[in-house]
Amino acid sequence: MAKNLVIVESPAKAKTIEKFLGKNFQVESSYGHIADLPSKELGIDVDGNFSPKYIVSDDKKAIVKKLKALAKKADMVWLASDEDREGEAIAWHLKEQLDLQEANTKRIVFHEITKNAILKAVENPRDIDYNMVNAQQARRVLDRLVGYELSPVLWRKVKGGLSAGRVQSVAVRLIVERERSIQEFKTEAHYKVIAEFSNVEGKKFKATIPKNFNTKKAAEDFLNSCAKADFSIADLTKKPAKKSPAAPFTTSTLQQEASRKLGFPVAKTMQVAQRLYEAGLITYMRTDSVNLSVDARNAAEEEITNYYGKEFSKQRVFKSKSKGAQEAHEAIRPTNMKMHTVDTEYDQNRLYDLIWKRTLASQMSDALLERTNVKIENTANEKIFTANGEMIKFEGFLKVYLEGTDNEDEEQAGMLPNLKAKDPLTYTFINATERFTSPPYRFTEASLVKQLEELGIGRPSTYAPTISTVQRRGYVDKGQNEGIERNYQQLVLSEGAVKTQTLTERTGSDKNKLVPTDIGNIVNDFLVANFSTILDFGFTAKVESSFDDISEGEENWTEMIKTFYGEFHETVEHVKENAERESGERILGKHPVSGKTVLVRLGKFGAIAQIGAPEDEEKSFASLNVDQNLGTITLEEALELFLLPKTLGVYEGEEVIVSNGRFGPYIRFGSLFVSLEKGENPMEVDLQRAQELIVAKQQADAPIAFYEELPVQKGVGRFGPFIKWNSIFINVSKKYDFDNLSNEDIIELIEVKKQKEIDKVIHNWEDEGIRVEKARWGRFNVLKGKIKIELPKTTDIEKLSKEDAVKMIAAKMPKKKVVKKKTATKKAAKKK
Repeated sequence: MAKNLVIVESPAKAKTIEKFLGKNFQVESSYGHIADLPSKELGIDVDGNFSPKYIVSDDKKAIVKKLKALAKKADMVWLASDEDREGEAIAWHLKEQLDLQEANTKRIVFHEITKNAILKAVENPRDIDYNMVNAQQARRVLDRLVGYELSPVLWRKVKGGLSAGRVQSVAVRLIVERERSIQEFKTEAHYKVIAEFSNVEGKKFKATIPKNFNTKKAAEDFLNSCAKADFSIADLTKKPAKKSPAAPFTTSTLQQEASRKLGFPVAKTMQVAQRLYEAGLITYMRTDSVNLSVDARNAAEEEITNYYGKEFSKQRVFKSKSKGAQEAHEAIRPTNMKMHTVDTEYDQNRLYDLIWKRTLASQMSDALLERTNVKIENTANEKIFTANGEMIKFEGFLKVYLEGTDNEDEEQAGMLPNLKAKDPLTYTFINATERFTSPPYRFTEASLVKQLEELGIGRPSTYAPTISTVQRRGYVDKGQNEGIERNYQQLVLSEGAVKTQTLTERTGSDKNKLVPTDIGNIVNDFLVANFSTILDFGFTAKVESSFDDISEGEENWTEMIKTFYGEFHETVEHVKENAERESGERILGKHPVSGKTVLVRLGKFGAIAQIGAPEDEEKSFASLNVDQNLGTITLEEALELFLLPKTLGVYEGEEVIVSNGRFGPYIRFGSLFVSLEKGENPMEVDLQRAQELIVAKQQADAPIAFYEELPVQKGVGRFGPFIKWNSIFINVSKKYDFDNLSNEDIIELIEVKKQKEIDKVIHNWEDEGIRVEKARWGRFNVLKGKIKIELPKTTDIEKLSKEDAVKMIAAKMPKKKVVKKKTATKKAAKKK
C-alpha cells in the first residue's frame, strides 16, 4: 500500500501525474465534486445564516467510500485539485467528507502538469484557502437561490418546465436586445465610389472617395464629370508605424480566437484545452491572467533566438486589465516551448498550434511598418480620392502570428506601387456601387464571451457553461438562415462612358449566430419587467466583484448573501401574487372574412397563431413554422398557416396532404410521414414535389437485406451511420464501407450486437418480465417494460434477488388515482 494518496478531479489528470511520482504515491480521481447541494430541495438555511446543506449523491457514494478507505491506510493525503475556486471547494469537500485530519493532509497546487511542477508542488504544500472556498460557496448559494425561487415563478406566469439563472438570464438579455436592435434598424442606401488607377509604369492600385454619395443621381453626375478628367497625385505621405503583439491567451481570448480561426464553439474549445492540460501539454486553461513566468519568458526567448534570430526577440510582461485577475496564475501557454507541434488528436493539434504561436509571438519584437497615404485630385471636380498602403519593413512577431478580428467589414491595407507627388494617373474604371447601412452584428459565441467579459459578467469558468445552458434550455438557437438575395445597382465609368448594371448579393444571414427563440424573448421580457435588478448588467458585474472580494478575504460571504436575499425574496413573493401571466401575445389584425381577431402567442407546445380573441367561444389554432417567430410574423403569413393541412391530390390511391406540426412542415401519405427539407415553404409544395419526397423516403426506408426473415434497414442518425434490425439500432463503424455493405457485413454486425445484448443480461426473471442488465460506467439497470431503475454502484449484483427487483419495480410503478363516486345526496347538494 502506497504511503501517499494524491487526489485529483479527473482520471486523465491522475494518469499523467502518476508518471511523475514514485511508487510511494498512489494517484486517484474524485471525478469532480464529491458533494453538492441536494437536487430535490433548496438545501440552504434561508432563515438562519444561509449555511448550505451538502450531500454526497448516490453516484458518488462508491467513490467516497473507496477514497475514505484509501485515506485511512495512507500516511499522508495530498489534495491536488485545480487552483481556482472550484478546485479549492473540491479539496475542502474531500477533507470534510473523508474525515481527513490536519496532521496528515496537505494541499498542493500547480499550473501545469509537468514533472518539475508536480515535484515543486509536493515540496511546497499549503493549507486550504478558505477565502476561495467561501467565494465558491457564495456563487453556488446565490445561483441556487435565484434559480430555485425564479423558476417556479416562470412555471406559474409563463410556461411549465422553464428555469432561470443569474448569469444565463443576463446573457439571454444581451442576445434579445441585440436582435431587437437589428429588427428596428432602418436600412439606408448610399453609393460608395472605388476607382482603379494606373501610374506611368502601368502599375495598378485602388482608391476610394471617403464620403459616400446619398443618391444614385449624385453618384452618376460625379462619374459623368470624371469621364474626361485628368488625374494626378496631389499629396503623398509616408509615416513609420509599428504593430505590437497581443498578450498570451486567457480563457476568454482563447475562446474568441479559437472561434475566429478554428471555428470552434466555446464549449468545444474548453473540452479540447482540458485534454491538452491533462496530458501535460499546456498550462491550466481557466485563467484571466496574461502573465508568463520568468522561466516561460526565458524559454520563449531561447526558441525565438534559435529559430528567427536575436533581433526578433523581446521579452514582455503583460498586465491584466480586469479586477480580480490573479497575477500569481499564468496565461495559457505550452508547458514546453521547444515542442512546436504535438502528435495527438486533430483538434488538439490545431488548438495547441494556436496557443504555441500566440505565446511565442507575445515575446517577439514589434513589426515595423511604413504606412503610405495618397491623395488624388482631378481637373473636373473638387472630390479627392484616397489610397492607403502598408509596407512591412521588419516582420517582428508577424513572422509567427496575427490576432484575428470580429469586424467582418474590416479592410486590410494593401501594397502600393512606387508613387511620387504630381505623378499623372489614368483610371481603368470608376465604380459607384449601391451599399446599404448595416444593422448591428448578431452575437457569435466568441463575441458574446467578449461582451460578457467587458461588462464584468462571469469569470473564466462560467463562459462556456453559460452559453451551453441558454441553448440547452431553448432560449437561444444557432441561426440556420442563409439570408435572402437582394438586388443592388452599380454604375461603372469605363472608357469615358457610364453604364448601369444590376447585381445581387445575399444579406440577412444568421447562420451560426446566436438568435433568441420565442420562449427566450418572452422569458426575458417577463424577467426584465419584474426582476430588473437581477437582469441589470451593472448589478451582475457588482456581484462578480463581490465574489472577488470574498476570495481576497475582504468581504463576508454570508452577509453578502443576506443583503441580496432580503430584497430578492420580497420581490419574488410580490411577483407571484401580482404579476400578469406572460404569453408573448401579439395582435396582428382582423380576419378578412370573419372579422375575428388574429393573434399569435405562446401555446403549450410552442408558438401558435390564433383566430379569435381569448374571450371568443370558437377559436382556431395553427402552429408557426420553425423559421417564424412571434415578434416578426405578419398577418398575411399567419393567415397562410390556417390553409394547412391542405390536400395536394392522390398518389397510388392514397391522399397526399401537406401540413405543419410541432417539429415543422411535413407530407402525410397514408401512414407515411415525410418531413420537408429545411427552409422549404409548405405552401409552395405541389403534388409533384410531394411525390419526389415520398419516393425518396420509401427508398431510404426500403430494406437493404433480410436476416432471419426480418428486414434490415439503414440510415444516418445523430451518432452516425446505423442499420436497424428487429427494432434494434446497430452502429456501423468506419471499418465497414457503409455505402456498400455486403451480406457478410450485415450478418456480422447483427450477430455481434445480439451477443452483446445476451452478454449484457445479468438476471432475467421472465415470469415477472424483469431483467437486470449492464449499463455504462460499470453500472447496472433493473428493467421492466418502459421502467428503468439505475442501481447504485455499491449494489452486489450477484446477490440481487428477484424479490428485491419486484419491490423496486413496484415502488416505481405509477399509482392509480382513486376517484370517489359522489352520492346522490352530494349531487343534490351541489345542484342547489
